[in-house]
Order: sequence, then C-alpha cells, then structure tokens
Amino acid sequence: MITVQPTGVTPADVIAVARGDAKVTLAPATIEAMATSRAIVDKIEASGRPVYGVSTGFGALASTFIDPSRRAELQHALIRSHAAGIGAPQPREVVRAMMLLRLRSLALGHSGVRPELAQGLADLLNHDITPWVPEHGSLGASGDLAPLAHCALVLLGEGWVLSTDGRRLDAGAALRDAGLKPLELAAKEGLALINGTDGMLGMLLLALDDARHLFAMADVTAALAIEAMLGSERPFRPELHAIRPHPGQAASAANIHKLLQNSRIMDSHRDDLAHAVQDAYSMRCAPQVAGAARDTLDFAAQVAGRELVSVVDNPVVLPDGRVESTGNFHGEPLAFAADFLAIAAAEVGSIAERRVDRLLDVTRNRDLPPFLSPDAGVNSGLMIAQYTAAGIVAENRRLAVPASADSLPTSGMQEDHVSMGWAATKKLRTVLDNLTSLLAVELLSAVRGLQLRAPLTPSPAGQLAVTALAAFAGEPGPDVFLAPVLEQTRAVVGGRELRAAIEAQLGELR
Repeated sequence: MITVQPTGVTPADVIAVARGDAKVTLAPATIEAMATSRAIVDKIEASGRPVYGVSTGFGALASTFIDPSRRAELQHALIRSHAAGIGAPQPREVVRAMMLLRLRSLALGHSGVRPELAQGLADLLNHDITPWVPEHGSLGASGDLAPLAHCALVLLGEGWVLSTDGRRLDAGAALRDAGLKPLELAAKEGLALINGTDGMLGMLLLALDDARHLFAMADVTAALAIEAMLGSERPFRPELHAIRPHPGQAASAANIHKLLQNSRIMDSHRDDLAHAVQDAYSMRCAPQVAGAARDTLDFAAQVAGRELVSVVDNPVVLPDGRVESTGNFHGEPLAFAADFLAIAAAEVGSIAERRVDRLLDVTRNRDLPPFLSPDAGVNSGLMIAQYTAAGIVAENRRLAVPASADSLPTSGMQEDHVSMGWAATKKLRTVLDNLTSLLAVELLSAVRGLQLRAPLTPSPAGQLAVTALAAFAGEPGPDVFLAPVLEQTRAVVGGRELRAAIEAQLGELR
C-alpha cells in the first residue's frame, strides 16, 4: 500500500504502483492540504475577479471571461477537447505511473481542487482501470495535456480504457463494473487534471529503473565477452581508475574486474606478458563508456528526483491566497535528461556490438572458430545475429538525436516554445528496449565463446551464464532457428534472475 502524503511520493513508490500493482491511499494530511487549497479557489471564484483557468478560457483564450454559470461546463469541455491523442496505446505501466504522479501533484496542495479528484485517480489505480492513452499528443509544453486528458476523461465516465488483453473498452462501462461513479468537475479542476509533466516524468522514472539494471548487465556481458576473447583483466584494476576519478567509471571497472576473477580461462594467459599488451578499445575502454553512462544516469535521476517534489500545475494556489500563473509545467529539464540518457544508452549498446563483431571474427577472436560455429561454412553460427545487432545500433543512433532541440509553436503562438519532453522520454524507453536486445546478442555470443574454450572453465559468472543459456540454447553445434534463442536470451538480460545469481556468489554489483 502506497500512502500519498502532501510531500509527494518516491521513485520506488512509482515503480511499485506502475509495475507491482501496489494499492494507493491518501493520507489524512493530504486530504486536509487539498481542502485548504480548494477553499482559496472557492473564495476567488466568489469574488468574481479574473483568474486564469478559474474564470477565463485556456491558452490563447486566456483573456476570455467565463460566466460563473458555465465554469463547470468549461472544465468538462476542456477535458473532452484536449483528449485529442492519436496512435497506439501507451503501455499499462506508463499510464499507471502517470496517474499516480498526477495524483501526487494534486496532493501537494497547490492545485486548488477537491480531494475527490485525487481519490478518483486512486480508485482507477486500485480497481486496475487503465485509461487508453494514445502515443501521440503531447509536446511537453503545458505538460502532457493530451495524455493526461485521456486519463481525466475516464474519471468523467467517458473515453476509453485499455483491457488486460489490449482491447479498447468503453470507460463508462468499466466504471460501472467496478462500482465507481463518474466525477462532476468544479472550477479549475479540469485544468488541474491535465496541466503537468506527469507522463514524461513517469516514463523517465521507469526508464531509470530499467537503465540501472541494464548498465549493470552491460558490465556482465562485457566481462564475459572479454573472458571469451582471452582479454586482459589488467586495465580494470582499481588503481588505474583512481587516477581518473569519474565515479561511474570506477564502479564499472570494479564490476568487470570482479567478474573476471577465479577463471581458468583467464588463468591460461594471465601471466603471459606477450599476450594482449593492449586489448582493443571495445574491451579495454568498456568502463570508460559504461561508466560515463552511469554518471549520466545519476544526473537524470537527480533531475527526476527534483521533479518529484515540484509543483508543476498552472496556475498554482499559494498559501497566502494568491493564485499565480507559472511556467513550471514546461518539460525542458526532463527532456534534456532523457535525451542525454538516450545518448548514453545508445553508446553502451554500440560498444557491445563492437565486442560481438570481434568475438565472431576469426581474425580477431583469438582462435575461436568463425562466427562461433564449430563447423563454419555449412553453418553460419551467429553471423546474422551480429547483423541484427548492427541494425539496432543504427536505429539507436537515430533515436539518440535530441528531441529537446526541436520546437513547434502552438495555441495561436501562446505556447510558442515547447520541450518535446514526451517524445524524449518515449524514445528513451525505445533505446533501452533496444539495448536489452543488443546485450542479449553479446551475452549469447560470450556464452558460445566460453563454451568453445572448454575444457578450460570460465569464471563463476561465466558458469552461471552458460548454465542459464544452455537450458534453451544448448551447446555450440549445427545451426538452429535462432530467433527463439535470442528472444529467450533477451528475457535473461531483462530479467533479474541471472544478475541475482551472480551477486549471490560474488557480492552486489556496483
């Protein structure tokens, strides 16, 4: 059970709700903070003075005064008109993260809405009702207007929801089946439901969780590939990284050094001074690339942490009774962080593919057979797996082009600069999904290389990886239908079991 306080939620809370189906409840202090904020809005509305979103229209219509008798209608019309997305639905975990974060934003007590709105979002989460949120619609400027409007529309008993099997269902029927009633909005409440960075922040937090795991797995696959290629462990010694004190580099080097210990394969050439005086950059510089990615991840996590405690609504209700317009909904901080992390993740995948190519090349893989096939010629081994990896690297390079460098003006030039933060975080998730595939190709290649070094036994991490993959990939031999093997290897990389088994033997990876 995640209890939403007036101070917000943590990244772990978001992951628990989005991926772990944790239930959500509102703390009494949250309800009190929201009620206090709402009383200020009610007082302003009664006074008749113009306040954006309370007694005026929106965007380019901000100077249009709205008669009190039509202000509830205004809020409902806002939700309907802004639910204008198009395309495939966003994944369930993204929508659940977005709803929790919008609930968090309301709970901070600066939005001037009734506690019923936050409770309505909690009810959707707790009854596993997932709004159908199309992939296109947000520019990350006034926050994620269209995606959040698709969520808000479900609170009104309108729009669509996403079924567990991917179908699009009627929202009104979903509420009735759950025993929930549609909400009636009061002044400002429609705007408060849609004005914020919750979609892009949700995707960034999910991406951070994935990237932490994948960067650790990148150290594992790199170490096993280096071991299979009879590389040297000397470049990963701690004293060589203490003299260039980037923290991510030191952590990655420590992981790789740890993973290469207690290996008969490494012992076979460890004291041979003529062997591998200098390994190729893709081997020797693995910590410098993966470590820089880790430092980029830390920066992005810092940005996300700040956003988690930020008031991003507009206008905001201040404790002294003022209602002020802000630009806090602009997603540029998140867009920059997501673009930077996408570049870093793309490079982690790029250097992994270079190690795969080296492992498969008989002129560079130190006496392993061509394409890791014991009977090359009739058999092609992992030749085309590297083609697949190369194509994914090329796609990641295209996706690494910053979305945040783009901007298209909207709303009659009122919103004349936008962040493209939704696009930045969405493509970051694609880059990380692609990175999972690239590491899968490297893991399979490394395991094949380790198997072909028999009777020399690999490191404990190598033995665990060989055992995990041998269950479905078998031993090196005649060619097989490779796609299912790659899919299952992808599941090993994306899952946490192999990493947990390695850490159980060697200690936690940094």
